[in-house]
Amino acid sequence: MTAAPDSFALELKDLRKSFGKTEIIRGVNLAVRHGERVAIIGPNGAGKSTLFNLISGRFGASSGDVLLNGTAINGMKPYEINRLGLSRSFQITNIFPKLSVFENLRCSVLWSLGYKYSFFRFLASLHDANARANELLQMIKLDKKHDVLAMNLTYAEQRALEIGITIGGGANVILLDEPTAGMSRSETTRFIALIKQVTEGKTLLTVEHDMGVVFGLADKIAVVVYGEVIAFDTPDAVRANPRVQEAYLGSAVADAQAGGH
Repeated sequence: MTAAPDSFALELKDLRKSFGKTEIIRGVNLAVRHGERVAIIGPNGAGKSTLFNLISGRFGASSGDVLLNGTAINGMKPYEINRLGLSRSFQITNIFPKLSVFENLRCSVLWSLGYKYSFFRFLASLHDANARANELLQMIKLDKKHDVLAMNLTYAEQRALEIGITIGGGANVILLDEPTAGMSRSETTRFIALIKQVTEGKTLLTVEHDMGVVFGLADKIAVVVYGEVIAFDTPDAVRANPRVQEAYLGSAVADAQAGGH
């Protein structure tokens, strides 16, 4: 999908979501430009995952609009939104455990290459799909794990594979839900570099609790508290925002500053 130069990759307009009488998302407005990397932060229960579910079509909004490259996607199913150029990963690793690393990646590229639902093709003969899967293998640095079953990868390797699957369909808007959760500091450092590489030129939204990751990765930060965006600005501006510090960051900001992030 080709977007107008002055349009946004993703736009939320007065987005609201209630479960029964409880309003979880309370009039969120957010406009993300093409190629921006945006971290969504906030305390537990702030509505971050609900926001991701609304954007990706897992939940329907109670009111408001979600626009992807200028097109309203309200009411669309997740697979329909994916085909329009948005892909997401989840907090819990979502891969095919009994397929090899290569086979996982090849599955992710088939639809975008036009193969649809055809059960009469031998996958080994799909040279473009195989070539693209091998490119992804190199990109996520799992080329030496080509034939290893996904279930036998380390946790960090499984997360890297999921990133490969997420970008495999050619989406230009990528949603990553806590991509570094459960990783060691060294794994996290390597994973940030990987995310930067594979999302180059794409629009990225990530939910993240690690302030080192947030300040090291994001061009802008959206702070969500009680279902509202209370700040959306550059990392430096968010660091200095008294309302943000009072509502959420507190000592995390001081720790990040002390660490040079």
